[in-house]
Amino acid sequence: MAKPSFQAARIPGFATIAMLAFVALYLPILTLVVYSFNSEISMSNWGDLTLNWYAKAWANEQVKDATIRSLTIAGFAAVISTALATMAALGTTRRKAFKGQTFIYVVINQPLMVPEIVTAVALMILFGLIKTVTGVHGLGYLILAHSAFCIPFAYLPIRARLEGMDLTLETAAADLYASPWHTFRRVTLPLLMPGIIAGAMLAFVVSLDDVVITEFVKSAGQDTLPTYMLGQMRRQLTPEINAISAGLLALTVLMLTAFFLLTRKDD
Repeated sequence: MAKPSFQAARIPGFATIAMLAFVALYLPILTLVVYSFNSEISMSNWGDLTLNWYAKAWANEQVKDATIRSLTIAGFAAVISTALATMAALGTTRRKAFKGQTFIYVVINQPLMVPEIVTAVALMILFGLIKTVTGVHGLGYLILAHSAFCIPFAYLPIRARLEGMDLTLETAAADLYASPWHTFRRVTLPLLMPGIIAGAMLAFVVSLDDVVITEFVKSAGQDTLPTYMLGQMRRQLTPEINAISAGLLALTVLMLTAFFLLTRKDD
């Protein structure tokens, strides 16, 4: 007689603990969204429902500049990190196991294992030396920093997609005398595309939300939306910040939903 399988849901108190965890996670977010519609500037008072704070945030030139800068950095970082992650995934999965493979995995995923502030300080020191030697300044340093940090986030879904792909079509293409490049372009790349898109979206969201690395690497006048919000919160927390946060939250949720739809397995 087969032993009954273990199910965590049957543990006494599991449902209660799960509900408390969800409340702790989502109640602060729900509170932020609700107060973004509060007509009163003080969060201790509740007035009427209004979209005024969203209108003010939309009309704020600093918010517009920070948003455009954030989207620009996230877009470039997503493209660069995804391209590098795709090459790394192909190089570590489309071949037999080799000596040093584990070390390569560790190097690629280093930003996930090391505290982000350590990576931020290291990048700040490196870019500071480069600026001193070359005298070159600009937004490129932030793009490079975000790209380096986002590589493992793009690498993981791409590698997962590669490991789940059937090699039959690639083998058939090779049997029909297709060159390695044509096999990759006509067979591997189309099959891999959902993983590449998912990796790019995940890298975009991570870059868009990043604060620590941006705060250490950016120069004067290079605020992104998260660092602008952080600076405003140090002065006064207003419903305008809540409105900006709600908008950023909505964009992140849309991107993560698309990521989920692309990476889920077909039934």
